[in-house]
Amino acid sequence: MTASTPSRAGALAATIGSVGLSLAVAATAVAAEPGATPGTGGDPRSPGQGPGLVGDPLLAIGVVVLVALASIGLTLAYLRLTGSRGDSGRG
Repeated sequence: MTASTPSRAGALAATIGSVGLSLAVAATAVAAEPGATPGTGGDPRSPGQGPGLVGDPLLAIGVVVLVALASIGLTLAYLRLTGSRGDSGRG
């Protein structure tokens, strides 16, 4: 028996286990009803309104811009505070 035999046996067991798990999951997916469920029309996240945006998109964009600006500011502050350490070794 060589040193690689246990690792090959483990790899074979893992392969068989993953194939079995894949087949079990696929069987559950195939068991679902193939037909589409009838839609009610409109966005299900909004009460009685037609298709459109849910929430406040301008607020979301504003928060993203604010986070980006804070990230840029903190990065620049960090570089300014720690930038003098690396300059002494350059020629």
